[in-house]
Amino acid sequence: MKSNKSSVALYALVIAMGGFLMGFDASVISGVVKYIEPEFHLSKLELGWAVASLSLTATLAMMFAGPLSDKLGRKSVLKYAALLYAFSALLSAIAPSFLVLVIARLIAGIGVGVSLILAPMYIAEISPAEKRGKMVSFNQLNIVVGISVAFFTNYLIVHLALSDAAWVKTLGLREYSWRWMLGIEFFPAVLYYFLLFIVPQSPRWLIMKGRFDEAMTIMKKLGDEDTAINMVNELKQSIEEDSKPKEKTSIKELLKPSMKLVMSIGIIMAILQQITGINSVFFYAPMIFEQSGIGTDASFIQAILVGLINVVFTIVAMALIDKLGRKPLLAIGVSGIAVCMFLLAYSFNAATYTLTDASIAKLPKEINLIQLNALKGKTFTSDTEYKAAISKTVGEEVQKKYESEFISAAISMNATLILIGILGFVASFAISLGPVMWVLFSELFPNNIRGIAISFVGFINSAVSFLVQLIFPWELARLGSTWTFLIYGIFAFIGLISIMKLLPETKGKSLEELEAILVKE
Repeated sequence: MKSNKSSVALYALVIAMGGFLMGFDASVISGVVKYIEPEFHLSKLELGWAVASLSLTATLAMMFAGPLSDKLGRKSVLKYAALLYAFSALLSAIAPSFLVLVIARLIAGIGVGVSLILAPMYIAEISPAEKRGKMVSFNQLNIVVGISVAFFTNYLIVHLALSDAAWVKTLGLREYSWRWMLGIEFFPAVLYYFLLFIVPQSPRWLIMKGRFDEAMTIMKKLGDEDTAINMVNELKQSIEEDSKPKEKTSIKELLKPSMKLVMSIGIIMAILQQITGINSVFFYAPMIFEQSGIGTDASFIQAILVGLINVVFTIVAMALIDKLGRKPLLAIGVSGIAVCMFLLAYSFNAATYTLTDASIAKLPKEINLIQLNALKGKTFTSDTEYKAAISKTVGEEVQKKYESEFISAAISMNATLILIGILGFVASFAISLGPVMWVLFSELFPNNIRGIAISFVGFINSAVSFLVQLIFPWELARLGSTWTFLIYGIFAFIGLISIMKLLPETKGKSLEELEAILVKE
């Protein structure tokens, strides 16, 4: 399909702003956890819940996003998502309790689930086959830009909070830093809502509704007239041949033997993208870096590096996805994920923890330093043993509040290897599982059930994400960094084998051609 590149790109970028909000909303919590844990006296699982609650409602929203958009239209449902983002940002900023904060995160999760499903679906439906991968990747690019902006604004707020400027005091940046981190999302959310008025409804959706003239008008704007006429006729014929459209939108359709290969690939990709730990890194980046002993300020700075690497390699993926193909990118990226996770496990396993007179003297004066004399000179070979000893000595609340300082005072390890491992992992993810999974989701499933199929695999993806986020603080506390990252690496290795065995190449093929290849009666 010869396309009007400027129109397709403009609409794709506007719709993909939902990805920006999703990325921002999801990762901004990484800077918040350090503050809300002592303020609300949270356990590790409660802390995990504060982070993961967003994914819980996102998981549920994914189940109805596709079918709801089949009734109301992709664009219309995305408008509601924008309003939910704006409302949740304000509620998060003023949350007087942990419960209200969680409720606000749950509301945001609905917007996340909707935009994760509908943004790539809409973009795929307006894009020509030869450019579909790049166009759909706009959504992933906006997600990673949103993640990067969240890391940067978190650091900026922490940095500005140290200033004695009058305006800083007036805004309460020092007292309410985490509230500002969450609240500023209101502004891009409102902007997204108004920008959605300039994009048309999906022409494929209009054809599903029998609004052929409207669809033809839009497709002529997106491409040449002959191609638009052929595409509309092709889709009309496909709809007319569907004698039982209601049955074909049932979830039972996904369980048919003809869908076995398609669903196997979709489910494997949905699980693999999350079970390798990407959201543990994005949502807990400062916490992870603090485990290497670099301190709070440096951990926020290195989190910005995570965001920048994510953006750069997502752009690389966008440049390669329609040239190199989906499968090669996945093979390269998932291999890199496994290697980097094994490197992190090795590095943390080699770390030791020893308190000395000099290191104890550098700890905050609010800590009863005399109590630590009992641990002076004793070497611990695991982070869990060391943290348990500190907790037993000075109390759990003090250990939680000053965890970063305690680790920095005692740890002996190669922190550079940790940085290399994390950045390498993010780069590997960004050129593979990040953008490629959503491109595949927009390509794999037949036209008539695409909405419900993407909702189903999206549900699985978000459910796994929820579990990974929920238990990560508990994993670090109970299993330790070594075993946590080793488990992620093992999952990546298993996923790599599955990809190489099952996944066909999909680049350059129309959605109808892919249906003929993948769905066998």
